[in-house]
Amino acid sequence: MFDTLSDRLASTFKNLRGKGRLSEADIDATAREIRIALLEADVALPVVRAFIKQVKERATGSEVSQALNPAQQVIKIVNEELIGILGGETRRLRFAKTPPTVIMLAGLQGAGKTTLAGKLGRWLKAQGHAPLLVACDLQRPNAVNQLAVVADRAGVAIYAPEPGNGTGDPVQVAKGSIEYARGKQHDVVIVDTAGRLGIDQELMQQAADIRDAVSPDEILFIVDAMIGQDAVNTAEAFRDGVGFDGVVLSKLDGDARGGAALSIAHVTGKQIMFASNGEKLDDFDAFHPDRMASRILGMGDMLSLIEKAEQTFSQAEAEKMAAKLAKGPKEFTLDDFLAQMEQVRKMGSISKLLGMLPGMGQMKEQINNLDEREVDRTAAIIKSMTPAERQEPTIINGSRRARIAKGSGVDVSMVKNLVERFFEARKMMSKMAQGGGMPGMPGMPGMGGGAARKKKQVKQAKGKRKSGNPMKRKAEEEAAAARREAAQAGNPLGLPQGNEAPQNFELPEEFKKFMG
Repeated sequence: MFDTLSDRLASTFKNLRGKGRLSEADIDATAREIRIALLEADVALPVVRAFIKQVKERATGSEVSQALNPAQQVIKIVNEELIGILGGETRRLRFAKTPPTVIMLAGLQGAGKTTLAGKLGRWLKAQGHAPLLVACDLQRPNAVNQLAVVADRAGVAIYAPEPGNGTGDPVQVAKGSIEYARGKQHDVVIVDTAGRLGIDQELMQQAADIRDAVSPDEILFIVDAMIGQDAVNTAEAFRDGVGFDGVVLSKLDGDARGGAALSIAHVTGKQIMFASNGEKLDDFDAFHPDRMASRILGMGDMLSLIEKAEQTFSQAEAEKMAAKLAKGPKEFTLDDFLAQMEQVRKMGSISKLLGMLPGMGQMKEQINNLDEREVDRTAAIIKSMTPAERQEPTIINGSRRARIAKGSGVDVSMVKNLVERFFEARKMMSKMAQGGGMPGMPGMPGMGGGAARKKKQVKQAKGKRKSGNPMKRKAEEEAAAARREAAQAGNPLGLPQGNEAPQNFELPEEFKKFMG
């Protein structure tokens, strides 16, 4: 959603890099570019004005003029101000001292309230709570049935005494759900209310009546992040008519420009608490302003990535795998490789995970063109192998490759490539587990040149020319043989030792200084 904004800000900051000092003209030009980028992203005009004013005031102060790297200091200021307009610190749910905690969902029709009720219920269940979903949307056709299906998929309970479709009193359903929750030991009640296509008096009155009936601990306003500036207008109308405590952004994975997300917290004074960024029930998490600002500026979101890994990977399994790799590369089999791959797949879309890594903004096109089915094909190839082949892939010859390719529905070349990639990955992982650091990876800046460069170096070493003079060549071969013998004897430098070493041998002065 924030791709366009990220690209504009990245190009703006690129012009600042390399400047030892920033003039007032530089700061004005940067502020102008940031203003255009925010307006293009559909951020509300009052928010843009306040943001630019703060950035300019801080950028013309001493914290930039006296900084060693002014460009980085400006980026730091923009990052901090972005965090500010996104709400500052992360806002957590308030739980009632005496259960159940009542959470009321409000918003327009189509904003995603019903689906979000299931996502929130699943998220709370993972936190150790026992949530109950309450069907108070009795007007929209099949809204009650939809909530029942969502609750079943999320693995949480539902209270739906009325069939809906225009019949039943939502206020009475909301009242009855509190007693029902106490009797069934549910500590959180999530009330799904009706919406409208637009703001009207009937909608506001019904929401206010439900609010008065159940006295919710939290009223969450669900807003579709794709509807732009109208989201801000709707939020203001709900704030004045019913009141709400926090905002939940739905459809954050859309291709809209994201201005509503950057505007809503600043305009309404209510923080964004949760964000829904996909269709699956687990595509939902708490909203962290600092992490979102970091992602907008192309600096990644490592904390969210680590949290996803901690939720998916078992600590005991991770330690077992690390111990296995430390013993040597041959201990790591294709079965282990498949298990690791399936664990990564559980974390969600590979392209989304890559997008959380710092610096991946420059590889946006490659990430977007990533074929997610490649993981499924790899799993099919491994599952088409016999247990012996998975344990020891070196036994896979031409006939075995043909059989595996036929069984998994792929080309023979894909089987061959997978086995070769596995051997490379096994070496790399084993080296890292033994404390050898990250070996060279082809095509990655700062990571070495990889196998191709090593082959080139070996080829150059093999092609070293020998002297055409027989006497000189013999002398070179004798010197090389002496060096090899010295190395085998524990003296790799080939220096004279024992009785051969001169009694008055001393290191040069430069070496003495270096050695201390």
